[in-house]
Amino acid sequence: MSPAPNAKTIDALRRDQIIDCELLGQRLTFHSTWGLFSPREIDAGTRLLLEHTPVPPAGSIIVDLGCGYGPIGATMAKACPDGRVILLDKDFVAVDYAQGNLGRNRLANAEARLSNGLSAVDGEGFDRLYSNVPAKVGKEMWQIMLFDTWRGLNRGGEVWFVSINGLREYFKRTMKEQFGNYEKVKQGKTYTVHRAVKE
Repeated sequence: MSPAPNAKTIDALRRDQIIDCELLGQRLTFHSTWGLFSPREIDAGTRLLLEHTPVPPAGSIIVDLGCGYGPIGATMAKACPDGRVILLDKDFVAVDYAQGNLGRNRLANAEARLSNGLSAVDGEGFDRLYSNVPAKVGKEMWQIMLFDTWRGLNRGGEVWFVSINGLREYFKRTMKEQFGNYEKVKQGKTYTVHRAVKE
């Protein structure tokens, strides 16, 4: 039987996890904490998405849906200094860390907002939406996400999702239904990158 954790052990666990990394050719530093998704490292799905997406055009308005501590949104903000990036999450701890990471990386062209899905950008148009899709929220939430994304995207705008491979056929079908088009950008060992365009 392992000994019960003491105050010193717990204090160590409370300290931020610090991740120094390179994403889309940009050097970034993130602070994270236990309870957030992939707190010790940039997860494989996020890496696959960022490895296979081009930098959005200058002046783009970009949304990172389900931002966690902010790796996708922060990367886009650094890669598109003249763009505007809005990071959304339903978890106030995630939003707090995402906003802190934007400041840490001196990204004045981005902000994090507490949001139920896309509620915090309702009525605001955008050109790109990225999401490392949470696998456990269920089909009803994915349907709402895709409909609200389609509604919010400006004409010619793009949605980029990365999901576990088990959801590949679902997103192919539902993106085709919602957008009238679909592209499987990249399928890795565990994750698939999906793209659709609002024509």
